[in-house]
Amino acid sequence: MANVREIQFGIVGCGMISEFQADAIGKVPGARVVAFCDNVKAAAEARAAQFGGVVYTSVEDLLRNPDIDALSICTPSGLHMEAAVAAAEAKKHVMVEKPIEVTLERAEQIISACRRNGVKLGAIFPRRFLDSSRVLKKAIESGKFGTIVLADVYIKWYRTQEYYASGGWRGTMRYDGGGALMNQGIHGVDLLQWLMGGVQSVAAFTATRAHTEIEVEDVAVASLRFRSGALGVIEGTTGAWPGTKIRVEISGSDGSVVMEDESFQTWQFRNETLEDEEIRLQFGPAQSKLSGGASDPRAINSEGHRRQFEDFVAAIREDRPPRIDGAEARSAVAIITAIYRSAREHRVITVE
Repeated sequence: MANVREIQFGIVGCGMISEFQADAIGKVPGARVVAFCDNVKAAAEARAAQFGGVVYTSVEDLLRNPDIDALSICTPSGLHMEAAVAAAEAKKHVMVEKPIEVTLERAEQIISACRRNGVKLGAIFPRRFLDSSRVLKKAIESGKFGTIVLADVYIKWYRTQEYYASGGWRGTMRYDGGGALMNQGIHGVDLLQWLMGGVQSVAAFTATRAHTEIEVEDVAVASLRFRSGALGVIEGTTGAWPGTKIRVEISGSDGSVVMEDESFQTWQFRNETLEDEEIRLQFGPAQSKLSGGASDPRAINSEGHRRQFEDFVAAIREDRPPRIDGAEARSAVAIITAIYRSAREHRVITVE
């Protein structure tokens, strides 16, 4: 990489997730965080002291720095659009933390601004980059399951009332965009829809049961019809103490898989091969390393983020779309907003 200029990042929003992003970017060859921006100066100063870099308190000032190639947006979810569009208009590449935005309309504005200005747009969904996720995706695409009949995801996490109170935006519809699904469960929602090739329609219920002072749901259940014709279920909550790993179940006429975070609890197929035994050995329960943030939002590692930023940097250098671009990131928001609409209107909703 000695003859290749570094891709220099600025991070906007210096809350918890910015630490994981800065750590991940720092592990990507040829990439470096050179600036932190937050309207609370002390937050930006703390990250700069931790990782190095210039401190800014306004996105406008940050974007005037000609050395910055890309911005990573770590602001509250419902404020992603403003920073992302400003970055695109300044011809900076854009990476956005999940969800890309809290409504489809705001997501579309980000996508359009990046397309119009010819900059790369990525959105964070690190579980797609785990080796086990890619092995499962390959098995589905190869037809190994026969006819898939059911595909489900269960996100039974726990967050305290203090967690929601720790930031004025948490648990609000305007800035969080929703609760257990839009904030925490979106990781599992995106993983399931990516594995299965998209969701066609949903029928759902939501409720707020375990938390008393939030505007959004802390439990949701949705029935799904995938584009393939398979059926499925999403269950998500932040009210299930002590919190368990994200669980994905794929069930077909020729095989079944149960994946918890990055390990396979079940990997069984009618037509076994030597590769199946190798997969069980490599990704069995004993190999599990990812805690997944089931009860502690800080209890994650940055490896998935690192792999995703590595792909994003390569996309900039190779002038190609990132593996998760704006259109890909939009899918999970479309599904979750359809679930919310179904719960409000008490009817089946077709996913946009």
